[in-house]
Amino acid sequence: MPSIALQRVCVGHGDTRLLADVDATFAAARCTAVVGPSGAGKTTLLRLLNRFGEPDSGRVLLDGQPLTELDVLDLRRRVGLVQQRPILLTDTVIEEVQVGQPLDAELIGDLLVHAGLPAEFGARRCAELSGGEAQRVCLARALAVRPEVLLLDEPTSALDGDSAVAIAALIRTHVSEGGSVVLVSHDSAFVAEVADEVWTLAQGHLTRGATAREQQG
Repeated sequence: MPSIALQRVCVGHGDTRLLADVDATFAAARCTAVVGPSGAGKTTLLRLLNRFGEPDSGRVLLDGQPLTELDVLDLRRRVGLVQQRPILLTDTVIEEVQVGQPLDAELIGDLLVHAGLPAEFGARRCAELSGGEAQRVCLARALAVRPEVLLLDEPTSALDGDSAVAIAALIRTHVSEGGSVVLVSHDSAFVAEVADEVWTLAQGHLTRGATAREQQG
């Protein structure tokens, strides 16, 4: 089961210290949410977890192995990042979902449904998608390579209620099958619904707090 650990990780931006000697472990087979004020560095933290960014110092490890010792392409198959502002690479949705590997039409439809879109959405042109639709297509694309860890940046920011329900179900399924999810969100209701652990990032420090489930227990 995949776990991710940060060991004395520091990241600065200009005169601002976004991460200051951060130590944390995001446990395997759980959904971990990172919350905090805008500009605190939550997206920066998320991007460190599959080497879309590098720390100024310290280490990030996947299952005890430093990310710097892993092949980057293999790492990004194992740890898939779905960004808040998605980047689409192809002309049509059906092409986009199978960027990582060839897939049959039925599986592409299933992946789109898991991401909260209709199966027939594969015929749409990527240039015509809304921000929320594009983000969900990128989620289907990430799922296509069967990642161990999903990194989700504000996964409900551009979604209606029904779509958010579909994303919550996807997260629970991924975790129940032994995968891990790390998400960044300002949506407190969504975090309370899906997160097994909640960490707060503020002024360079990352601290673990009790989830709503733990407080009720």
